[in-house]
Amino acid sequence: MNTKVSIAGVEFKNPVMTASGTFGSGMEYNEFVDLNRLGGVVTKGVANVPWEGNPTPRVAETYGGMLNAIGLQNPGMDVFIERDLKFLENYDTRVIVNVCGKSVEDYLEVVERLGDEKRVDLLEINVSCPNVKEGAIAFGQKADALMNITSEIKKKAKQPVIMKLSPNVTDIAEMAKAAEAAGADAISLINTITGMKIDINRRTFALANKTGGLSGPAIKPVAVRMVYQAAQAVRIPIIGMGGIANAEDALEFILAGATAVAVGAMNFVNPYATVETVDGIERYMKKHQIDDISSLIGAVH
Repeated sequence: MNTKVSIAGVEFKNPVMTASGTFGSGMEYNEFVDLNRLGGVVTKGVANVPWEGNPTPRVAETYGGMLNAIGLQNPGMDVFIERDLKFLENYDTRVIVNVCGKSVEDYLEVVERLGDEKRVDLLEINVSCPNVKEGAIAFGQKADALMNITSEIKKKAKQPVIMKLSPNVTDIAEMAKAAEAAGADAISLINTITGMKIDINRRTFALANKTGGLSGPAIKPVAVRMVYQAAQAVRIPIIGMGGIANAEDALEFILAGATAVAVGAMNFVNPYATVETVDGIERYMKKHQIDDISSLIGAVH
Protein backbone atom coordinates (compact mmCIF):
# COMPACT_ATOMS: atom_id res chain seq x y z
CA MET A 1 0.00 0.00 0.00
CA ASN A 2 1.60 3.22 -1.20
CA THR A 3 0.63 6.48 0.54
CA LYS A 4 3.48 8.52 -0.97
CA VAL A 5 2.71 11.62 -3.02
CA SER A 6 4.98 13.99 -4.92
CA ILE A 7 4.79 17.77 -5.13
CA ALA A 8 7.19 19.58 -7.46
CA GLY A 9 9.59 16.63 -7.36
CA VAL A 10 9.57 16.43 -3.56
CA GLU A 11 8.30 13.12 -2.19
CA PHE A 12 6.05 13.02 0.88
CA LYS A 13 5.59 9.78 2.86
CA ASN A 14 1.86 10.51 3.03
CA PRO A 15 -0.42 13.37 1.93
CA VAL A 16 -1.14 14.79 5.41
CA MET A 17 0.51 17.98 6.63
CA THR A 18 -0.25 20.81 9.01
CA ALA A 19 -1.81 24.10 7.95
CA SER A 20 0.24 27.23 8.56
CA GLY A 21 -0.52 29.11 11.74
CA THR A 22 -2.17 26.21 13.54
CA PHE A 23 0.85 24.14 14.55
CA GLY A 24 3.68 26.59 15.18
CA SER A 25 6.73 24.79 13.83
CA GLY A 26 5.82 21.62 15.68
CA MET A 27 7.51 22.45 18.98
CA GLU A 28 4.19 23.15 20.65
CA TYR A 29 2.78 19.78 19.57
CA ASN A 30 5.67 17.34 19.67
CA GLU A 31 4.56 15.95 23.05
CA PHE A 32 1.28 14.88 21.43
CA VAL A 33 2.27 14.18 17.85
CA ASP A 34 5.13 12.14 16.43
CA LEU A 35 6.16 14.56 13.70
CA ASN A 36 7.89 11.69 11.88
CA ARG A 37 4.44 10.30 11.05
CA LEU A 38 3.40 13.39 9.12
CA GLY A 39 3.93 13.97 5.44
CA GLY A 40 5.02 17.50 6.21
CA VAL A 41 5.04 20.36 8.68
CA VAL A 42 4.01 23.77 7.36
CA THR A 43 5.37 26.49 9.62
CA LYS A 44 3.63 29.60 10.86
CA GLY A 45 4.20 32.60 8.60
CA VAL A 46 7.74 34.00 8.61
CA ALA A 47 8.53 37.62 7.73
CA ASN A 48 11.82 39.43 7.16
CA VAL A 49 11.47 41.26 10.50
CA PRO A 50 9.43 40.56 13.66
CA TRP A 51 5.71 41.37 13.44
CA GLU A 52 3.72 42.18 16.56
CA GLY A 53 0.38 41.22 15.04
CA ASN A 54 -2.99 42.81 15.71
CA PRO A 55 -4.32 44.16 19.02
CA THR A 56 -6.45 41.87 21.19
CA PRO A 57 -9.00 40.32 21.27
CA ARG A 58 -7.79 38.37 18.26
CA VAL A 59 -9.82 35.14 18.42
CA ALA A 60 -13.57 34.48 18.62
CA GLU A 61 -15.59 31.25 18.56
CA THR A 62 -18.31 30.79 15.94
CA TYR A 63 -20.69 27.99 15.02
CA GLY A 64 -18.58 25.22 13.52
CA GLY A 65 -15.38 27.19 13.61
CA MET A 66 -13.48 30.24 14.78
CA LEU A 67 -12.48 33.71 13.68
CA ASN A 68 -8.89 34.85 14.03
CA ALA A 69 -7.22 38.18 13.44
CA ILE A 70 -3.75 37.35 14.75
CA GLY A 71 -2.15 39.53 12.11
CA LEU A 72 0.68 37.11 11.32
CA GLN A 73 2.56 37.75 14.56
CA ASN A 74 6.01 36.17 14.20
CA PRO A 75 9.58 36.63 15.50
CA GLY A 76 11.13 37.24 12.08
CA MET A 77 13.37 35.09 9.91
CA ASP A 78 16.53 35.29 12.03
CA VAL A 79 14.91 33.78 15.12
CA PHE A 80 12.98 31.31 12.97
CA ILE A 81 16.13 29.96 11.32
CA GLU A 82 18.07 29.74 14.57
CA ARG A 83 15.28 28.21 16.67
CA ASP A 84 12.57 26.57 14.57
CA LEU A 85 14.61 25.15 11.71
CA LYS A 86 17.13 23.71 14.15
CA PHE A 87 14.30 21.99 16.01
CA LEU A 88 12.94 20.50 12.77
CA GLU A 89 16.34 18.99 11.94
CA ASN A 90 15.47 16.29 14.48
CA TYR A 91 12.55 14.94 12.46
CA ASP A 92 12.05 12.95 9.28
CA THR A 93 9.28 14.97 7.70
CA ARG A 94 9.10 17.50 4.91
CA VAL A 95 9.39 21.13 5.97
CA ILE A 96 7.38 23.80 4.15
CA VAL A 97 8.09 27.35 5.29
CA ASN A 98 5.19 29.78 4.99
CA VAL A 99 6.41 33.23 3.95
CA CYS A 100 4.55 36.50 4.50
CA GLY A 101 5.34 40.11 3.69
CA LYS A 102 3.98 43.61 3.28
CA SER A 103 5.71 44.23 -0.06
CA VAL A 104 7.26 42.16 -2.82
CA GLU A 105 10.66 43.15 -1.45
CA ASP A 106 9.78 41.75 1.99
CA TYR A 107 8.88 38.39 0.51
CA LEU A 108 12.02 38.28 -1.61
CA GLU A 109 14.24 39.00 1.39
CA VAL A 110 12.89 35.95 3.21
CA VAL A 111 12.93 33.74 0.11
CA GLU A 112 16.57 34.59 -0.59
CA ARG A 113 17.59 34.09 3.04
CA LEU A 114 15.97 30.64 3.11
CA GLY A 115 17.58 29.62 -0.18
CA ASP A 116 20.63 28.02 1.41
CA GLU A 117 18.76 26.36 4.28
CA LYS A 118 18.93 22.65 3.47
CA ARG A 119 16.14 21.81 5.95
CA VAL A 120 13.61 23.80 3.91
CA ASP A 121 12.00 21.55 1.30
CA LEU A 122 9.42 23.93 -0.15
CA LEU A 123 8.14 27.48 0.30
CA GLU A 124 4.48 28.40 0.75
CA ILE A 125 3.80 32.02 -0.11
CA ASN A 126 0.96 33.61 1.84
CA VAL A 127 -0.70 36.11 -0.47
CA SER A 128 -4.11 35.54 1.03
CA CYS A 129 -4.28 36.33 4.73
CA PRO A 130 -7.40 38.50 5.02
CA ASN A 131 -6.61 40.36 8.23
CA VAL A 132 -3.41 42.27 7.53
CA LYS A 133 -4.09 45.89 6.69
CA GLU A 134 -0.99 46.27 4.55
CA GLY A 135 -0.11 44.31 1.47
CA ALA A 136 -0.94 40.63 1.56
CA ILE A 137 -4.63 40.88 0.75
CA ALA A 138 -3.98 42.78 -2.50
CA PHE A 139 -1.55 40.20 -3.87
CA GLY A 140 -4.02 37.35 -3.54
CA GLN A 141 -7.13 39.12 -4.78
CA LYS A 142 -5.99 40.44 -8.15
CA ALA A 143 -4.74 38.12 -10.87
CA ASP A 144 -2.13 40.54 -12.20
CA ALA A 145 -0.73 41.21 -8.72
CA LEU A 146 -0.64 37.47 -8.02
CA MET A 147 1.20 36.81 -11.27
CA ASN A 148 3.72 39.55 -10.52
CA ILE A 149 4.63 38.37 -7.04
CA THR A 150 4.72 34.73 -8.16
CA SER A 151 7.11 35.44 -11.03
CA GLU A 152 9.34 37.66 -8.86
CA ILE A 153 9.60 34.97 -6.18
CA LYS A 154 10.29 32.24 -8.74
CA LYS A 155 13.28 34.26 -10.00
CA LYS A 156 14.88 34.15 -6.54
CA ALA A 157 13.63 30.94 -4.92
CA LYS A 158 15.89 27.90 -4.69
CA GLN A 159 13.10 25.67 -3.37
CA PRO A 160 9.82 24.84 -5.13
CA VAL A 161 7.14 27.51 -4.62
CA ILE A 162 3.57 26.89 -3.46
CA MET A 163 1.24 29.87 -3.78
CA LYS A 164 -1.44 29.87 -1.07
CA LEU A 165 -4.62 31.26 -2.59
CA SER A 166 -7.29 33.40 -1.00
CA PRO A 167 -10.92 32.25 -1.14
CA ASN A 168 -12.05 35.88 -0.98
CA VAL A 169 -12.17 36.22 -4.76
CA THR A 170 -14.81 36.08 -7.48
CA ASP A 171 -13.25 33.24 -9.48
CA ILE A 172 -10.79 30.83 -7.81
CA ALA A 173 -10.04 29.12 -11.14
CA GLU A 174 -8.79 32.41 -12.57
CA MET A 175 -6.43 32.85 -9.61
CA ALA A 176 -5.18 29.27 -9.88
CA LYS A 177 -4.46 29.77 -13.58
CA ALA A 178 -2.66 33.04 -12.83
CA ALA A 179 -0.37 31.36 -10.30
CA GLU A 180 0.37 28.49 -12.69
CA ALA A 181 1.04 30.82 -15.62
CA ALA A 182 3.52 32.81 -13.52
CA GLY A 183 5.51 29.70 -12.68
CA ALA A 184 4.13 28.41 -9.37
CA ASP A 185 5.14 24.81 -8.72
CA ALA A 186 1.95 24.13 -6.74
CA ILE A 187 -0.96 25.93 -5.11
CA SER A 188 -2.58 25.52 -1.71
CA LEU A 189 -6.14 26.49 -0.85
CA ILE A 190 -8.13 27.69 0.85
CA ASN A 191 -6.99 30.24 3.35
CA THR A 192 -9.57 31.61 5.76
CA ILE A 193 -12.79 33.30 4.65
CA THR A 194 -13.24 36.87 5.86
CA GLY A 195 -15.91 37.08 8.55
CA MET A 196 -17.20 39.15 11.44
CA LYS A 197 -18.77 38.59 14.85
CA ILE A 198 -20.51 41.19 17.00
CA ASP A 199 -20.86 41.05 20.78
CA ILE A 200 -24.51 42.04 21.32
CA ASN A 201 -24.02 42.74 25.04
CA ARG A 202 -21.07 45.06 24.55
CA ARG A 203 -22.50 46.23 21.21
CA THR A 204 -19.11 46.14 19.61
CA PHE A 205 -16.96 43.86 17.50
CA ALA A 206 -15.79 40.55 18.97
CA LEU A 207 -12.39 41.17 17.39
CA ALA A 208 -10.37 44.35 17.81
CA ASN A 209 -9.61 44.16 14.09
CA LYS A 210 -13.40 44.07 13.38
CA THR A 211 -12.97 41.31 10.78
CA GLY A 212 -11.06 38.04 10.93
CA GLY A 213 -10.47 34.83 9.08
CA LEU A 214 -13.09 32.10 9.47
CA SER A 215 -11.73 28.55 9.74
CA GLY A 216 -12.97 25.19 10.96
CA PRO A 217 -15.57 22.65 9.74
CA ALA A 218 -18.01 25.40 8.69
CA ILE A 219 -15.86 26.31 5.67
CA LYS A 220 -15.19 22.78 4.37
CA PRO A 221 -17.90 22.63 1.66
CA VAL A 222 -16.64 25.94 0.24
CA ALA A 223 -13.05 24.68 0.35
CA VAL A 224 -13.86 21.36 -1.37
CA ARG A 225 -15.74 23.21 -4.11
CA MET A 226 -12.82 25.59 -4.70
CA VAL A 227 -10.25 22.77 -4.77
CA TYR A 228 -12.39 20.98 -7.35
CA GLN A 229 -12.65 24.13 -9.49
CA ALA A 230 -8.91 24.77 -9.24
CA ALA A 231 -8.12 21.16 -10.15
CA GLN A 232 -10.23 21.56 -13.29
CA ALA A 233 -8.25 24.66 -14.24
CA VAL A 234 -4.58 23.76 -13.65
CA ARG A 235 -2.14 20.88 -13.99
CA ILE A 236 0.14 21.74 -11.04
CA PRO A 237 -0.39 19.93 -7.72
CA ILE A 238 -2.89 21.25 -5.19
CA ILE A 239 -2.71 21.09 -1.40
CA GLY A 240 -6.27 21.19 -0.10
CA MET A 241 -7.33 22.60 3.24
CA GLY A 242 -10.24 24.22 5.02
CA GLY A 243 -12.19 22.52 7.77
CA ILE A 244 -10.49 19.12 7.73
CA ALA A 245 -11.23 17.26 10.98
CA ASN A 246 -10.57 13.63 10.04
CA ALA A 247 -9.65 11.20 7.27
CA GLU A 248 -13.11 11.35 5.70
CA ASP A 249 -12.74 15.10 5.24
CA ALA A 250 -9.22 14.69 3.87
CA LEU A 251 -10.39 12.10 1.36
CA GLU A 252 -13.06 14.48 0.06
CA PHE A 253 -10.33 16.95 -0.85
CA ILE A 254 -8.19 14.25 -2.47
CA LEU A 255 -11.12 12.96 -4.52
CA ALA A 256 -11.84 16.56 -5.55
CA GLY A 257 -8.32 16.85 -6.95
CA ALA A 258 -5.89 17.62 -4.12
CA THR A 259 -2.56 15.80 -4.12
CA ALA A 260 -2.10 16.51 -0.41
CA VAL A 261 -4.09 18.01 2.46
CA ALA A 262 -3.43 20.21 5.48
CA VAL A 263 -5.14 20.03 8.87
CA GLY A 264 -5.63 23.45 10.44
CA ALA A 265 -8.08 24.67 13.09
CA MET A 266 -8.80 21.12 14.24
CA ASN A 267 -5.31 21.03 15.79
CA PHE A 268 -6.64 23.45 18.43
CA VAL A 269 -9.53 21.11 19.24
CA ASN A 270 -7.77 17.77 18.92
CA PRO A 271 -3.95 17.79 19.00
CA TYR A 272 -3.94 14.27 17.53
CA ALA A 273 -5.99 15.23 14.46
CA THR A 274 -3.09 14.99 11.99
CA VAL A 275 -1.88 11.49 12.94
CA GLU A 276 -5.48 10.27 13.26
CA THR A 277 -6.04 11.48 9.70
CA VAL A 278 -2.97 9.57 8.50
CA ASP A 279 -4.24 6.41 10.21
CA GLY A 280 -7.75 6.88 8.84
CA ILE A 281 -6.56 7.23 5.25
CA GLU A 282 -4.56 4.01 5.61
CA ARG A 283 -7.62 2.20 6.98
CA TYR A 284 -9.74 3.48 4.10
CA MET A 285 -7.19 2.25 1.56
CA LYS A 286 -7.06 -1.20 3.15
CA LYS A 287 -10.85 -1.45 3.37
CA HIS A 288 -11.32 -0.50 -0.27
CA GLN A 289 -8.25 -2.42 -1.49
CA ILE A 290 -6.55 0.66 -2.89
CA ASP A 291 -2.88 -0.04 -3.60
CA ASP A 292 -1.77 3.51 -4.43
CA ILE A 293 -3.22 6.75 -3.13
CA SER A 294 -2.52 8.41 -6.48
CA SER A 295 -5.53 6.52 -7.88
CA LEU A 296 -7.78 8.56 -5.57
CA ILE A 297 -6.50 12.01 -6.59
CA GLY A 298 -9.25 13.73 -8.56
CA ALA A 299 -11.20 10.47 -8.84
CA VAL A 300 -14.58 12.23 -8.95
CA HIS A 301 -13.68 14.13 -12.12
